[in-house]
Amino acid sequence: MQLIRGLMMFRLDFRQFRLASASLAACLLLAGCGSRSNGGLTPVAGTVPGASKVDVFIATTREPSDVPGQMFNGERDQRINYADVTISIPPDSARKIGDVQMASSDVGNPATDFVALRAEKLDEPTAVKRFHDRIAKTPRHQVLVFVHGFNTRFGEAVFRLAQITHDSDISAVPLLFTWPSRGELLAYTFDRESANYSRDALEALLQRLQNDPAVGEIDVLAHSMGSWVTVEALRQMGIRNKRLAPKIKYVMLAAPDVDVDVFRRQISEMGVDRPPFTIFVSQSDDALRASRKIWGDRPRLGGVNPDKEPYRTLFKEAKINVVDLSGIATDDRLGHSTFAESPDIVRSIGARLARGQDFTDKGGIGDKITQATTSVASTVGSTAGLVISAPLAIVDGRTRDSLGDQINSVGSGAADSFGSITTVGGVTRY
Repeated sequence: MQLIRGLMMFRLDFRQFRLASASLAACLLLAGCGSRSNGGLTPVAGTVPGASKVDVFIATTREPSDVPGQMFNGERDQRINYADVTISIPPDSARKIGDVQMASSDVGNPATDFVALRAEKLDEPTAVKRFHDRIAKTPRHQVLVFVHGFNTRFGEAVFRLAQITHDSDISAVPLLFTWPSRGELLAYTFDRESANYSRDALEALLQRLQNDPAVGEIDVLAHSMGSWVTVEALRQMGIRNKRLAPKIKYVMLAAPDVDVDVFRRQISEMGVDRPPFTIFVSQSDDALRASRKIWGDRPRLGGVNPDKEPYRTLFKEAKINVVDLSGIATDDRLGHSTFAESPDIVRSIGARLARGQDFTDKGGIGDKITQATTSVASTVGSTAGLVISAPLAIVDGRTRDSLGDQINSVGSGAADSFGSITTVGGVTRY
């Protein structure tokens, strides 16, 4: 009888899981439909006048692919593989800031589309040499490590990081850590296990950057499920080294799809000697609501109300910067990418990172964010650092398709979008 009851409970739990998974997929699909490229990195012969070029380094636990233009698929490899890609971005007159214009065919038009000019898989010695040559040209020998989220294909992640680098005018070397996401809405559990699979590799990458004399500063940006990979890697580093890598200056988590209780344990195990963390939360995030259902109705870190306990105490004691964007009105039906859509904000990010300005520096955005004025809206972004533009630019890679033209609607009236900007109890509000 107990066995029968157990089987019945299992069936009920599994049914609830399936319903929650369906809810997540429906949530994403409600925002719109569109075609997706499963490659897009077939190099074109050349670019056009006015186009920009961005070099993106890649470290990945994905399996190499022989499919033309794909480079790496969504399956897992036991090695860390390396690549170097040069992306051509259409002239500013042919695109909106924040927009990634994907080609409708395998080979795009550099006048209108993001296209690859060069796409090379590298062995480790070649990758290291090229990385050293490139980082030597940056002002403070900075590297920006970006970790994408759920349902992101390889080419999508490359194009999005190229877009962030260009639009923000980032001075750091962009380094994409891409884990094996299948790029499918219903592959949530596979993606989560792939994230777990890749945390050792991300830690090893960060350790190597820390030990590399050529590297002066490491900034880490992660979004949604990519935040889980990142926090797990940092937790392991904290346990192993009794501290995080000193060269890591900022850790930025946007809409983190992480269990709050687990995060509390993770952050404590990193130790007290850790870099500033900035977390962007929103109670209007429908994607995180669906994720919460999948995980047994446990709160997701990116969807909490930082005014309420136990979250308020958690953030205060852990000295975590929290930016609550619940009040921002955007065209994003999911609320998973309600992050500054102003071109002025995107442009301000690279300039502030280039100066090495802390998120809380006197006279920086930490001060300006308390001013509820129109002019502030055009300079917001330093507190969030790169995170502000990332969810707009990345939104888990695939969201360009699920949101369609909505994420490409970049508002020029930032003040109207942000409304009143205040800082209360250490939580920045819009």
